[in-house]
Amino acid sequence: MHALAVLWGLASMVFVLFYVLPADSAQMTLGQRSDPETLQEIRAELGLDLPWGERYLHFLNDLSPLSVHQLGEIPIRSLSLFSLGQSKAVVLKVPYLGKSYQSRRDVVTMVIDAFEGTLVLAVAAMILATLMGITMGTLAAYTRSGWLRSLLMGLSMAGVAAPSFLVSLLLAYLLGYLWGPWTGLSMSGHLWELDPWNGPQLQWKNLLLPALTLGIRPLAVVVQLTQDSVSDVLQQDYIRTAQAKGLSKFQVWRRHVMPNALNPIVTALSGWLSSLLAGAVFVEYVFGWKGMGKMTVDALMVFDLPVVMGVVLWSGFLFVLINNVVDWLYTVLDPRVKLNA
Repeated sequence: MHALAVLWGLASMVFVLFYVLPADSAQMTLGQRSDPETLQEIRAELGLDLPWGERYLHFLNDLSPLSVHQLGEIPIRSLSLFSLGQSKAVVLKVPYLGKSYQSRRDVVTMVIDAFEGTLVLAVAAMILATLMGITMGTLAAYTRSGWLRSLLMGLSMAGVAAPSFLVSLLLAYLLGYLWGPWTGLSMSGHLWELDPWNGPQLQWKNLLLPALTLGIRPLAVVVQLTQDSVSDVLQQDYIRTAQAKGLSKFQVWRRHVMPNALNPIVTALSGWLSSLLAGAVFVEYVFGWKGMGKMTVDALMVFDLPVVMGVVLWSGFLFVLINNVVDWLYTVLDPRVKLNA
């Protein structure tokens, strides 16, 4: 119920921001030189001539799994239930977010296509941040060398403080342009590149720079959390008991340290994964990565509000979904944790 309340609140806020506050979405879309007749046609086609209350009900109806639509306006991704005069009750397989003002494409299709690129980028960044962060944090907790611990924690602090736009530009310039002939990397590119002779080709190297840029800040957070959490666990009595039984350092780390140190790390990673999925806007734009972030910037430049609205709603749904998955994951990592009914 809490998740549904959050989603309803998000949908209502999006409606106000994109449909109530703008003076005239049709005018913003067509520009200042559009004639009155064309403006009126666009307003009628997009439902902008309806009262706010009626438009809000239509908006919620398009998002609801069980909805009612006129016979000529039934979304493609739906299952028909029964007729209601000139309308029909349907079950939507996915929410109906309308069509792009500019391309007239279905917004859901555009978001799904762009989400694939953003998901690959975010997951790659999180894998990089997780593996490197846990390794560096554990090393900082176990090491007795003061300078090494200071170096690792200093690097993590620099990662937290560094703005994403600055890191993007620096890595693109240094590794993609200045040292490009040696690194073999380019300043921009997507996972799939079109070869005139062989068609689409998979280019994993184009993933490295944007994933590294996107993963620097969560990497820094994971390093610090892992160092603090592992240090606390190492001081517990059951760790000394396990060491007294003759277990090796690796066995103690695998059986006792990491299972008890993972909870705060999982919490941080869940929040960062949601943020990366929703906030990779600048990184995607700098590196030319075809994802939701780049699509959002392109849509904002031409005032394509349905596309921006679709990305915002989809990002909000991902936040809610990931948080619920993490709550379930807590019960797997620690059986003492119980979910509220």
